[in-house]
Amino acid sequence: MLEIHNGSLDVKEIQNRWFDMVKDKNHGALITFIGIVRDEDDIEGLSFDIYKPILKKWFTQWEKKLQEKRGELFMAHSLGDVLLHESSFMCAISSPKRRVSLEFIDEFVEDFKANAPIWKYDLREGKRIFVKERGMKLPSSGVLG
Repeated sequence: MLEIHNGSLDVKEIQNRWFDMVKDKNHGALITFIGIVRDEDDIEGLSFDIYKPILKKWFTQWEKKLQEKRGELFMAHSLGDVLLHESSFMCAISSPKRRVSLEFIDEFVEDFKANAPIWKYDLREGKRIFVKERGMKLPSSGVLG
């Protein structure tokens, strides 16, 4: 399940909803990762743009990989502005055996950071400022790179 939310994520609502979706499936683990905007470099927060068609394709590949292990993948990400100490990214992996969830969560988060088509901007004095040094070129990005 892939969710895009305008602004910061309602962590409690999302996490509880995901738990309710898997609690009766006889899964032994639901591992959640929650990304929080840190107070650093004098920013007011972060802002995000998302290229949804590529994100959906990338996410579907991960879903299929996890389904082979009888697991489920959940992800929520913010579109637009997220202030300090709020969440912009959540993911969870549910599986019958905890080892699958533990291994996949690390792989998924690292691949997300490297390959998801999401662009991050600093918020300073109410303006979005792209920080090119933090960006990564997407594979096969062609003219977008």
